[in-house]
Amino acid sequence: MKNPHRARLRVLLMATCLAAGAGGVAPGALAAKAPPARNTPAPPSDAAVEARARALLGQMTQAEKVGQLVQFFYSGTNAGATTSDASAKPYDADAAIARGEVGSLLLVTDPNEVNRLQRIAVENSRLKIPLLFGFDVIHGFHTIMPVPLAMAASWDPKVAEAGQAVAAAEARAAGVNWTFAPMVDITRDPRWGRIVEGAGEDPVLGAAMAAAQVRGFQGSYIGAPGHIIAGPKHFAGYGAATGGRDYDEVELSDSQLHNVYLPPFKAAVDAGAGNIMSAYMQLNGVPAAANGWLLNEVLRKEWGFKGFVVTDAGGVLSLPRQGAAASPEEAATRAINAGVDLSMEFPGKSPMLSLVDAVKADTVSQDTLDTAVLRLLEAKIRMGLFENPYVDPKAYAAQIADPAHAQVARTAAERSAVLLENEGGLLPLNAAKTKSIALIGPFADSWHDTLGPWVFTGPKPTGVSILEGLKAKLGTKVALSYSPGVPVPERIHKSFFDGKVNPPVPLPAFDAKSEFDKAVALAAESDVAVLVLGEAQNMAGESASREGLGLPGRQQELLEAVIATGKPVVLVLMSARPIDLKGARPAAVLDVWYPGSQGGPAVADLLMGDAVPGGKLPYSWINSASEAPYSYDFMPSHAPWGAATRYWDTATSTPRYPFGYGLSYTTFAYANLAVSKDTIAKGASLDVSFDLTNTGKRKGEEVAQLYIHQRAGTSSRPVRQLKKFARMALAPGETRRVTFTLTADDLRYWSAATRGWVEDASAFDVWVGGSSKADLAGEFTIAP
Repeated sequence: MKNPHRARLRVLLMATCLAAGAGGVAPGALAAKAPPARNTPAPPSDAAVEARARALLGQMTQAEKVGQLVQFFYSGTNAGATTSDASAKPYDADAAIARGEVGSLLLVTDPNEVNRLQRIAVENSRLKIPLLFGFDVIHGFHTIMPVPLAMAASWDPKVAEAGQAVAAAEARAAGVNWTFAPMVDITRDPRWGRIVEGAGEDPVLGAAMAAAQVRGFQGSYIGAPGHIIAGPKHFAGYGAATGGRDYDEVELSDSQLHNVYLPPFKAAVDAGAGNIMSAYMQLNGVPAAANGWLLNEVLRKEWGFKGFVVTDAGGVLSLPRQGAAASPEEAATRAINAGVDLSMEFPGKSPMLSLVDAVKADTVSQDTLDTAVLRLLEAKIRMGLFENPYVDPKAYAAQIADPAHAQVARTAAERSAVLLENEGGLLPLNAAKTKSIALIGPFADSWHDTLGPWVFTGPKPTGVSILEGLKAKLGTKVALSYSPGVPVPERIHKSFFDGKVNPPVPLPAFDAKSEFDKAVALAAESDVAVLVLGEAQNMAGESASREGLGLPGRQQELLEAVIATGKPVVLVLMSARPIDLKGARPAAVLDVWYPGSQGGPAVADLLMGDAVPGGKLPYSWINSASEAPYSYDFMPSHAPWGAATRYWDTATSTPRYPFGYGLSYTTFAYANLAVSKDTIAKGASLDVSFDLTNTGKRKGEEVAQLYIHQRAGTSSRPVRQLKKFARMALAPGETRRVTFTLTADDLRYWSAATRGWVEDASAFDVWVGGSSKADLAGEFTIAP
């Protein structure tokens, strides 16, 4: 019988490629190979799942119950495993599983080891409750997709959904049941390393990408074949870390929290996410793992979340360090009372085991404990682990070899690229007129850095470098020379993740001066120079915040030297942040982020015109780190003169590139805006329509964006707010009439004045265009 999930993957891929138009593979070729979609088994009813879980709960001892609330990092060996207590004996994971003291493990990706550990749980433990295996499937498992920030730059939720569906299929085949993703934290400070895992600065774009990733991971229901449980994180506000410093505290107003930082989480919950991960840090002084208002009041009561909550790593044991508990035992009590169900920990004696005594002492109610256990049992039932606890290693090998997965990755990389500059139409390069290309830069032949952060050694990820992609693309048609110019820059400070999370790759050794000179000479001898510069993959992600935004190492010097040759220069940027080029101005700049396993072929297609860039920036490209934090949707200033410049020592405070910006190999025009109603009542909707025309000579894609501004109301409102967007392909000369519908949900906001959601009577401005600087304007009014 054919795998029904594989059929669904191909259908998702087809939808993405059909939407691509100018980019991606030819839709007809792909459609001819796709088998018809097959029906997946119907999920069990909520009532049946609950009844089964309660029946099992009734057989459990208190010790077995609290064991289900423990998740341990698994090192791959039993003797000598890392423990959270330096004085403790080496932790024996096998014995703890057999005793029922562990309900979940993470960092296990070998199907054979999954089966071995699962066998202990279902054959050696008293009640034979299977383990739940979690893993950081952030942007791929074996086949690596572009990083989530790049996915957001596609402004196409179907791209994110298709990519995470591939990741889920590969992970599920390996025995992973659940991912600690998507990360849906909004951030407005690009110094923060984990900006790479999110969708940027805007809650509307962030919410769309959050929901799409949940659908990709989970499918149509929790437990769908070939899918895994999604775990949106970090609830909540982690992306607003003070100074962009990872792990630092967060202070947010209620208005910011409700209007900016919570909407992507709400979208993920509405999409059916089965898990939520609490954040590490203190939010307004209260650690997230002990924040009952967030977990119980907002998440469960207000939003109706029915899944389980896990802490981030060590979240319970961190509470004493954060001053929120006097002991590990008190930390466990406070966490479960606040709404935590599962504690993610390093191996050792878990503080959650003390909850047996806490129930006896009545500091934790029996109902609170049982409810947490029920949520975890229900997740295991929905995933079918009681019936099918084991996986087939041969099926896993076949899954990761599916060529459709590589095509999803390649299409995603093409659709995520953002063209920032293209002076004189330098791109795409004309193979007939370009006789020689100098490919230069430390990341041009680094498939490892092309993958980006959060890529683990276990699933054996592979990638194709840009050099390899261009060689395959050009063949003998164009002379291609290569030099790294400068070495791959290294971080000043190493972290826990270096060499442990990402595949360690030794830096190439060469004579720095001679290689630098060789690179400049190659540029001078060639028709065009393509520089691949940016940040190494370990310069983004967790524990990878930056103080500045310049090119690391000697890359700036290399860029300026190549530009000085006078030859046309294409800069291909590989990074997760806006990069300060310090006045250097290459003719063309293409931001490809960290494009993943198929980054090389995708970039080659983009450079040579077989794919057309259509991505847009998911954040404002500020000029320097000193301008952070920044977002386009700031409040109007009280200053009567406008105060466009906020620093006396700079000419402007305007970002170099605005939020939503991105060029194409063609051009687009917006015209004939019409608002369907001049005035509406509160709670009503209206349509905004306009003509979008491809005014160039190539097919291409544009992301049409709609922004509003409320002129007066209960609270001040931002100067602009994104409310709608759509990516669409247009042929040369084609005009399309586009309509966006604004609803009451789009026009309301949370006000500190009323401590709740309001929709004001007010006049509104509305704009449509290709970035947050859209200038085709209209207006409407909400009547009193």
